[in-house]
Amino acid sequence: MEHESRQGIPLLGEKVPDMEVQTTHGRMKIPADLKGKWFVLFSHPADFTPVCTTEFIAFEKMREDFEKLDCRLIGLSIDQVFSHMKWTEWIREKMNVDIGFPIIADNGAVAGKLGMVHPGKGSNTVRAVFVVDPTGAIRLMLYYPQEIGRNMDEILRAVTALQISDKNKVAMPANWPNNDLLGDEVIIPPPTDEKTAKERLSKYKCFDWWLCHKKLE
Repeated sequence: MEHESRQGIPLLGEKVPDMEVQTTHGRMKIPADLKGKWFVLFSHPADFTPVCTTEFIAFEKMREDFEKLDCRLIGLSIDQVFSHMKWTEWIREKMNVDIGFPIIADNGAVAGKLGMVHPGKGSNTVRAVFVVDPTGAIRLMLYYPQEIGRNMDEILRAVTALQISDKNKVAMPANWPNNDLLGDEVIIPPPTDEKTAKERLSKYKCFDWWLCHKKLE
């Protein structure tokens, strides 16, 4: 089955299907217009709703932190672009926050391809998050129910961790960079042969041959 024709939640590692969308910043081709960059595509149930408003303000206040990682933010819901524009105008006037990232006005096509529609909630989209790498591959997915707002610090942490993991070929422990055992150190991938298993005991700090760690260089 072609990926473009499959509906529902995608798999990690799959490419974001090619889509041309209308946004509050004009027409965009995704992922083509963002080739070579990381981006976070996130959906919200609807404009002019309380939890979503707090989320958009939180994302905007951290937008520069994401952009320092060469990572762009893109919002989405099944609302007309006029609704998005009126909502961001309200946020600017009432909350003194100017939303600086584009918001996709979806007709259901994007949400259907990425499994964003909330079962039993009409056309509302779930609070989905897709972290996409510079090749257009989906590297991380988070899905929240309508009632629970997202933690933007965790999304930023995840993007940071993915970039460091890719660059250094390492893994991150739980709660990195504040792990109870390793602090901000990273984990060396397990060896695949006995010779390497023995060598790493003298090369790195290890609890055992299969659990070794180091400071980032």
